[in-house]
Amino acid sequence: MEVKQVNQALLILKKTILCRSLFFFGSMVFFTLFSSVACDQDRRTDGKTIIGVSIPTQREEGWVRNVQRMKAEAKEHRVDMRLQISDNDAARQLSQCENLLAQNIDVLILAPHDASAASVIVEKAHRVGVKVISFDRLVTNADVDLYITYDNEKVGEIQGRYLTGLVPKGVYAVLSGAPTDNNSKMFHGGAMRIIQPFVDRKDIKIVMDQAVKDWQPAEAMKLMEDALTANANRIDGVLAPNDGTAGGVIQALAQQKLAGKIPVTGQDAEVAAAKRIVEGIQTMTVFKDTRELAKQAIEIAILLAEGKSPAVNGRVPNGKKDVPAVLLTPIAVDRGNIDRLLIESGYLKREDVYQQHSAPPGKKAGNRG
Repeated sequence: MEVKQVNQALLILKKTILCRSLFFFGSMVFFTLFSSVACDQDRRTDGKTIIGVSIPTQREEGWVRNVQRMKAEAKEHRVDMRLQISDNDAARQLSQCENLLAQNIDVLILAPHDASAASVIVEKAHRVGVKVISFDRLVTNADVDLYITYDNEKVGEIQGRYLTGLVPKGVYAVLSGAPTDNNSKMFHGGAMRIIQPFVDRKDIKIVMDQAVKDWQPAEAMKLMEDALTANANRIDGVLAPNDGTAGGVIQALAQQKLAGKIPVTGQDAEVAAAKRIVEGIQTMTVFKDTRELAKQAIEIAILLAEGKSPAVNGRVPNGKKDVPAVLLTPIAVDRGNIDRLLIESGYLKREDVYQQHSAPPGKKAGNRG
């Protein structure tokens, strides 16, 4: 009899423990789910827009400036900006953007390393209801929501017009940017729109027309060395697509004691390029104020997150659609206007540009200013 009572007591104890365990477990599950929902709602109702930003590189001054300015604008507008740098790796950029999308961002600002490969990122973003702004570089063959950039064809036209104005007859070496960057085609196309009529009249002969992998200055230097060797140094003008490649070209020219004797174009208004312009070994650059580009990108992202339609001033075809675009205006910079445009505007510091010059130098050959 006593054994039976003990067994009954043990059975009651087991049931009590089981019930309490189930209650505890259920409470924990409920608490976890409630907390998760509450946290997600807190994030959505704390007044902050969450903007994901994917940038291809920080190896070039222009991209560094873009990121710095976007951070400042995000802080000013009280926006939660989450940044990823892909270091010129398309697969890494895809993975990083997937990570950003998993963080429930409201809008993605995407500057693609590979214009074509990045179309997958746009598709993935749209599947979860995230709008995509193509920043500076256009994503091709994708349903991009908006494109913000400087007018890239006009950049090329400025370079081509400047070069043909200085060298209307002669031998040209033509470089274009990374084949993976859609902007490269637009820069090149704009420049050739100006140069091609001179070629057709046989006033200009192009002895090299090559793309520069990943915009690398070392690659530009090698291509220029090859062009000089193949043409016994007889080259009269160089179309360099940006300041980085211009620097590589000028290194190759310097080896042949030709730096400053052959006009070389550029783009981005980097400090190093401004110094070379002052020194007289780079002829010009194209100023695209990163402050304005970054400012408008953040402001447009906020509007899209709020369900509003930003004002646009153009449309750019990307192979799938004519993408609504905000196109800013680029400006040619040379020795004649470098102080007014780059220094007095606060974009560059005088002491950084004129480190070896007490005052702006006089004009040298190859200057139109």
